[in-house]
Amino acid sequence: MTSNRFRIPVIAALLALATAGAAASGTHAGGHDGDGGNSAIGKPGVAGKSVRTVNIDMTDNMRFTPADIEVKQGETVRFVVRNVGVLKHELVLGTGKDLRAHYEAMMKNPEMEHAEPNMVTLAPGKTGEVLWQFTQAGKVDFGCLQPGHYDAGMKGAVSVAKAGR
Repeated sequence: MTSNRFRIPVIAALLALATAGAAASGTHAGGHDGDGGNSAIGKPGVAGKSVRTVNIDMTDNMRFTPADIEVKQGETVRFVVRNVGVLKHELVLGTGKDLRAHYEAMMKNPEMEHAEPNMVTLAPGKTGEVLWQFTQAGKVDFGCLQPGHYDAGMKGAVSVAKAGR
């Protein structure tokens, strides 16, 4: 009888560890499907096809500068992202729905580490890059999914104009 009393908590703890491991490896809700995002937001860019560079600063007042970016459908953009604050920040490209789901997962697992082509996570004072091709016209959102940052307004959007305009 005593062994059953301890068996259930041990099983629950093992399940929690397995779930945490899956989240840390990038299989949590929010779209880490191994290709760096879904076709609704585009695809990882090829360095030789980068048309222009956009510099983005991330600050501790929970803002991206600039927060609104315009590109053309088919354009490959090199985002040079700089963390000018003293807190860890990140830039993640995605749909609003995917960003919200990923943010909820980050709130539950704040130490989650991952590296995908559609994102860059930076320590204070560091600079990184995201190279992305915008294949679909419309809007692609971006945000900082560190716990509390997205809800504080650390988000922006890329407006993708239809090709030929």
